[in-house]
Amino acid sequence: MAVFMGKTAGSEEAKVAGERSLLLGIGISAVGIGMYIPFSLVFFHHVTGLSLTLVGLVMTVTGLAGLAFMPLAGSAVDRFGAKRVNLVLYGMRALGFALYPFASSLPAFAAVALVTALADRSFGVVQQSLIGEVARGAARDRLQASTRALQNAGMGAGALLVSGVLALWGTGGFTYTAWGNALAFALAGLLVSRVRADRTAGVGGAAGTAASGSVGYRTVLRDRPFLGLTAANFLTALGYSALSVLFPLYLSTWLKAPASLTGAAFTVNTVLCAGVGVLIAGRVRRSGARRTRSAALGALLFAAAFVGQIALGTLRPGRTVTLVALLAIVVVYTLGELVHSPSGGALSVSAAPEPVRGRYLATYQLSYSLAGALAPSLFTALLAVDGRLPWAVLAVAALGAALALLRLERHLPAEAVHAEPPVALRAASAPHAAPSATPAAAPVDVTAA
Repeated sequence: MAVFMGKTAGSEEAKVAGERSLLLGIGISAVGIGMYIPFSLVFFHHVTGLSLTLVGLVMTVTGLAGLAFMPLAGSAVDRFGAKRVNLVLYGMRALGFALYPFASSLPAFAAVALVTALADRSFGVVQQSLIGEVARGAARDRLQASTRALQNAGMGAGALLVSGVLALWGTGGFTYTAWGNALAFALAGLLVSRVRADRTAGVGGAAGTAASGSVGYRTVLRDRPFLGLTAANFLTALGYSALSVLFPLYLSTWLKAPASLTGAAFTVNTVLCAGVGVLIAGRVRRSGARRTRSAALGALLFAAAFVGQIALGTLRPGRTVTLVALLAIVVVYTLGELVHSPSGGALSVSAAPEPVRGRYLATYQLSYSLAGALAPSLFTALLAVDGRLPWAVLAVAALGAALALLRLERHLPAEAVHAEPPVALRAASAPHAAPSATPAAAPVDVTAA
């Protein structure tokens, strides 16, 4: 089958063309992100000189505009290819951060913030599409794991770097940080420009242009298995928001634990993601597990961590036991993240037909964006009733996601479920390898499932 071209069952560790440049660019851009995300409102307040209230309002409005822009970014990927759109987004982010120190008025700040928000919100869609263009088979899973590890390591390094800058220059260092971000994004774009993307299968070609232009998002909306996959990911994505949104509130209001535990939990999560994420994903990949099942296992580990929080919130042991239990729960939670993320990401990329991959992944990415937008209000409302209630809802959601993934397995394309084709599937497809030289027929197969 063409989707596995250049790969054989034992060659999954082979590097893809331009992989080093791609990963280095991702790591450098993550450093830039880490230089402003931890400070967010404060960062833009000091860079622009505007009040925190105005900065918060502009960020909310431009963030919502960024969500609305995601479908257009998906269409652009299908029309021009992920690499070109990726470079445009890097350029927009570099330009935006270079201009932030000069955006001292509200209209100027709103304009610059809008440009960067459009690029930031759509970047995940485009990056996932680019991985789909440069890699096939198990290499997609490996790149997913490497990307996540580099993003965690880069963001941690960026946070440390900006802390040093602020220690030396005070809040005036935020200006240098903005220019440092611009430089990081520009350098990342230059590195990614060296990546050779495979666009022979539909994207950018005549067949791909015809397919994407004639059906657009209607193809996605008719593809019930992929919509089911997106819905299942929404349930899991709620769990991804738990550590940053729910965990600090739960510690302070229900467990009455010191706020320093939040920092310890984030440190454990970041170190594990950066340090052993690739190793764990490689172990899962080499086990031959189907992507649906390994993603379901990640969701089950999430559920186990959430049930652990319920037990801890019920027993409320002493401070020492609470500390040990919380860190153990964070380890289980992080393992769930490390198992689910590479498999779930590769599953979505591989289930998307190539001529309309951008539109498919824009739809899939909305599951993360909607979960992130819903999480604060949902968690605070449930927490007001009982501190254990949000964890119970998350545990049920994670179990539902795992069940949905297992039920969807037989409805999704085989090349999406399997990182490498099973022996029987390879043998059956071998005589037809020439006629099915590209996965361009995937839209028919997927929508028919």
